[in-house]
Amino acid sequence: MNVIRFSDLVAQGAVRGRRVLIRADLNVPQDEAGHITEDTRIRASLPCIEMALKAGAAVMVTSHLGRPTEGEFKPEDTLAPVAERLAQMLGRPVPLRSDWVDGVTVSPGELVLLENCRVNKGEKKNAEDLSRKMAALCDIFVHDAFGTAHRAEASTYGVAQYAPVACAGPLLAAEMDAISKALAQPKRPLVAIVAGSKVSTKLTILQSLAKNVDGLIVGGGIANTFMQAAGLPIGKSLAEPDLLQEARAVMSAMKARGAEVPIPEDVVVAKAFKADAPATIKASSDVAEDDMILDIGPKTADKLAQQLMKAGTIVWNGPVGVFEFDAFAHGTQTIAKAIAASPAFSIAGGGDTLAAIAKYGIEKDVGYISTGGGAFLEVLEGKTLPAFDILSRRAAGQ
Repeated sequence: MNVIRFSDLVAQGAVRGRRVLIRADLNVPQDEAGHITEDTRIRASLPCIEMALKAGAAVMVTSHLGRPTEGEFKPEDTLAPVAERLAQMLGRPVPLRSDWVDGVTVSPGELVLLENCRVNKGEKKNAEDLSRKMAALCDIFVHDAFGTAHRAEASTYGVAQYAPVACAGPLLAAEMDAISKALAQPKRPLVAIVAGSKVSTKLTILQSLAKNVDGLIVGGGIANTFMQAAGLPIGKSLAEPDLLQEARAVMSAMKARGAEVPIPEDVVVAKAFKADAPATIKASSDVAEDDMILDIGPKTADKLAQQLMKAGTIVWNGPVGVFEFDAFAHGTQTIAKAIAASPAFSIAGGGDTLAAIAKYGIEKDVGYISTGGGAFLEVLEGKTLPAFDILSRRAAGQ
């Protein structure tokens, strides 16, 4: 995808003395006292901020935090804890500016954080007047928040439409490159792992991937629905019987292309959804009426691991079992270790997936870990994200 990259502008010397507005994703989790409990997103945003400062720009950064009501600023909406953490990480003061839409004073070499952008009236609806005001604050707009790339809002889309220059920051550019490598120009075989509790939430993803991938591994409640569609008993497992036809259609589409949706041949079951529930390994055909399937079995896990070892590209979204419970974590652990050991280029995304990656310590062995949940899923659906669309159109002079 052809977009202007902020790193290229820096290399060309086009940033010095310029007013640069960075839309970052600093939406970090906090406890009830407002203390940041996990700062991955802040750390991921540092390279862009530091790049702009070193280039001699006058730097403004904004982000959303939580789900504020537009036009009604409340104490819990403030980016003050983020400003404090940024100051610690950068080793410099990070002043927080409120009521910034109508103008901000910032000099080259300085950095200011602009208060929660979702408090501004018109943000979610991408209001033209708000977008134009944001665009007027800067000479260069930098989109570096992939987690918001699927939203056409004033601070993500409208500002890019009207700013003198609109470009992709290093984090967003890395996401674009990884997604292109995994889906647009994949090394074959391309294997996708899509797991979760419901087929309905990921049906369009499954349908889109079925047209492109060589292997589609399903897990969790999704796998139970596919097992039922294949005529296997699933007991009282989580499933969506009203979507059996859709599951069969996905399997048929794959089969018609010489690809497959591997159906588990063994599973791990329990009588209750509890961490201490006794776990029993059974053949898929032997699941009893009062059984709950909570993981794939060891034979299935080993077979899938072998498939992943032969892959050229792996896309991973979702654990294949209830990995939070140790008795039902073996399948996800086996899949994770196989992805880590595979020579394939791998891209992973989604909150539970990131938790599994962290649990098994394979961060350095995954080709690219996506920072955006909803945006990552929309890419898997085959959608063009609004942020990618406007940045590519601006690069083309539109």
